[in-house]
Amino acid sequence: MALELTDANFEELVMKSDKPVLVDFWAVWCGPCRMVGPIVEELANDYGDKAVIGKVDVDNNPETAAKFGIRNIPTLLFFKNGEIVDKQVGAAPKQTFAEKLDALM
Repeated sequence: MALELTDANFEELVMKSDKPVLVDFWAVWCGPCRMVGPIVEELANDYGDKAVIGKVDVDNNPETAAKFGIRNIPTLLFFKNGEIVDKQVGAAPKQTFAEKLDALM
């Protein structure tokens, strides 16, 4: 299951992670986010302990969303060693996200 990332735990779980990280910025009212949500959950199961997969609800965690300049959702950011190394704005097929994660392994 994807981790619930918040303003409080983002630094610890994402920025300090020694594994690649995929972060899905989403909101309950966002239609395309509802399409991406199940894909993110599948990726969390597929990658298990090889990567950190998490979700940030932008309405409940405005600090984190603002810090990364999230203006459109869904936006998925890919981190490695605390740095953003890739980005996907908008819905995309599971394979797109998997390929981006695989490139960080």
